[in-house]
Amino acid sequence: MIKEQPATRPKNPRFSSGPCAKPPAFSLQRLADAPLGRSHRAGVGKAKLKTAIEDTREVLGIPADYKIGIVPASDTGAVEMAMWSLLGARPATMVAWESFGSGWVTDVVKQLKIEADVKTADYGEIVDLNAVDFDTDVVFTWNGTTSGVRVPNGDAIPSNRAGLTICDATSAAFAQDLPWDKLDVTTFSWQKVLGGEAAHGMIVLGPRAVERLESYTPPWPLPKIFRLTKGGELIEGIFSGATINTPSMLAVEDYLLALDWAKSVGGLQGLIARANSNAQAIHDFCDAHDWITNLAKDPATRSNTSVCLKFNDARISNGPAFAKTIAKRLESEGVALDIGAYRDAPAGLRIWCGGTVETSDIQAMLPWLAWAFETEVALLSDAA
Repeated sequence: MIKEQPATRPKNPRFSSGPCAKPPAFSLQRLADAPLGRSHRAGVGKAKLKTAIEDTREVLGIPADYKIGIVPASDTGAVEMAMWSLLGARPATMVAWESFGSGWVTDVVKQLKIEADVKTADYGEIVDLNAVDFDTDVVFTWNGTTSGVRVPNGDAIPSNRAGLTICDATSAAFAQDLPWDKLDVTTFSWQKVLGGEAAHGMIVLGPRAVERLESYTPPWPLPKIFRLTKGGELIEGIFSGATINTPSMLAVEDYLLALDWAKSVGGLQGLIARANSNAQAIHDFCDAHDWITNLAKDPATRSNTSVCLKFNDARISNGPAFAKTIAKRLESEGVALDIGAYRDAPAGLRIWCGGTVETSDIQAMLPWLAWAFETEVALLSDAA
């Protein structure tokens, strides 16, 4: 017998892992101050871009001697810029445990043709960072967006390392404590944890990364869009709002609104607390239902943003099709949008829990997940 539908629906059913839910304070009317139709190099445009950089530093607690730049092509552009500009000076280690990290491995090994030491782990697991040689340049993701597995802390990264750490933190920044002293290059995008609009990336350079840029010239050609130096010196303008290419001033205004909202909820610690509350609601749900579990095997590595789940009920024989059916049913009911697992990940669900999501919406959605599961299992039993 099919169970009756829950009575309460989420006010906002947007649980996509990118682009993510807008901040609760968002409205198009609040973007009216965007200098549309103006040059981003005019005084008003440069001021907006500089404020975006300064507010990013304030909310994330980035050290004063670290450089923050707004760059093209989202987090992908920022990671590629870092790898193309910095790698090759010394041996490299590529660390991956999900699809985006695997993509960086491909770029370094097959495109840059660097003979890197590649360390990987299966979905749900993580590479032992204590076994990584940090005297090499190390490229890794902090939070695996497609696996829901994150680095629990920076303890494995030595302070006296000889190599650079290049960290893709796109689904970690603004939701997790990042140890800036352990990260030489950090990248993220606006459309993840703060729910900004797409196409803009951020690159954060520590002093050791700046030193490498100013003392090393890669052996391969660098497109203009990747160039961070000129004449052997850092292009300082990139880190004060003089972007490499034309940014969307509407997207900049949206990011500024998100940063203001982040401050209003307690800054970084407030955002972390909101994400933790959201993720905990799902963890509690999994503990109460034996047919679903977290993809991350070690609770210490569970993400508090991209929470990935898998079904483990013996009655389900068509795993990928079943998971897609659950996601489609919840979308058709308007209670959970875009929660299917990433295309390269194991079959299951991925529910975004970053700070722009309200815990009350997670709590309202979960009974619907139970309803959808029981409904589909009942239909399978009837068809058997």
